[in-house]
Amino acid sequence: MTTPAKIRPRALVRACGGPRYAVALAVDALGTGLLRPFLLLYGVLVLRLSAPVTGIAMTAGIVAGLVCMPAVGRWLDRGARSTVVAASMLVRVLGVALLLATPAGHAWLFATAALFLGIGNQAWPAAHAALVATVSHGRERDAALAAGRALRNAGLGVGALIATVCLAGGATALQALAAVTGLADLAAAGLAWSVRLRAHPAATPDGDGGPAPRMSALLAANVVYVFCLNVPEIALPLILVTQLDASPVWSAAVFVTNTALVVTLQVPVTVLMSRYSRRSALALAGVILGASYAGFLAAASLGPGRGAPALAAVSVVCTLGEIVYAGSATALVTHLAPARALGRTLARFELSTGFGLAVSPTVITALAPHGPTALWGSLATATLLSASAVATAPAARNAPRG
Repeated sequence: MTTPAKIRPRALVRACGGPRYAVALAVDALGTGLLRPFLLLYGVLVLRLSAPVTGIAMTAGIVAGLVCMPAVGRWLDRGARSTVVAASMLVRVLGVALLLATPAGHAWLFATAALFLGIGNQAWPAAHAALVATVSHGRERDAALAAGRALRNAGLGVGALIATVCLAGGATALQALAAVTGLADLAAAGLAWSVRLRAHPAATPDGDGGPAPRMSALLAANVVYVFCLNVPEIALPLILVTQLDASPVWSAAVFVTNTALVVTLQVPVTVLMSRYSRRSALALAGVILGASYAGFLAAASLGPGRGAPALAAVSVVCTLGEIVYAGSATALVTHLAPARALGRTLARFELSTGFGLAVSPTVITALAPHGPTALWGSLATATLLSASAVATAPAARNAPRG
């Protein structure tokens, strides 16, 4: 056990890439929040596509976007940093432009736009983590990664709130929101590129310059862990509305609470957990998430009436597990990765994250109709097994202990 790091705002901004890069993150997150949560509505209301066709196109875009990750990893390992971040934003600009140019009823053009948006969304986390890992090290880097996540969640939340207010304008409002998203991504890309940060992997103090660590247990566990990110957006609204006959207000309250807690607690909790190893923190996150899934099972058994407030209360525990997971997972990966393989390692980690995010809606919606035990019991068991695998997995060869 070590002494936890301290939060120094100015040092944290520098560790995140500097003030200009922090502004780029905020602008990008705000613009993304205007459109990303409502892309399905754009396909249905603006392009007049059916909901199933729109959903399939979006899923195909996310999955196809994962294919670019090996190339992103190799690009990062050649030393590129801010250029890759800017490129991920510019790809989204291309996706938005294609979205705005798509005539009604053209599903394939919408799918292509979703593909470019998916590529940008999948490439950004690895590029951002590599940039932060280049300008900061040790526990300061962990806090910087947490600060970036808190800032991004704040921007996404504000953008989604603005978009929600504007949705009364219908299809025209959605098109305007998409246009603003494209402009925000373009401005953010310019700011990120102006940082002009490159790395020299051979001279980087972290790692030994060897091949990418295997980390098979960690990557497999991450696929299960990442389900927690879709619990407040998919699983809880589904259960609240279809099984507990609760008002949609409860779903909105859960989502707002989740966002507020992530924004306010991500950095303090990550700093607090710095007294433990990153691997121990990640295993603890699995235990907290597993316990919250068991709590959801108990809350759902209360039935209509008492079930909704109980589910909302347990969601706070789930969000705490999400915060510990988010603060330790990427930090552990960057800690284990040798310098010359940082990009490839982060790309593989993002592949596991993207795969988990892609399959989790299907798994959740397939299990939910079979009752609370099938859904929450399965998630709790899988998550606790993943936590055990993280805790007992051997350290990667030639990597420092996490």
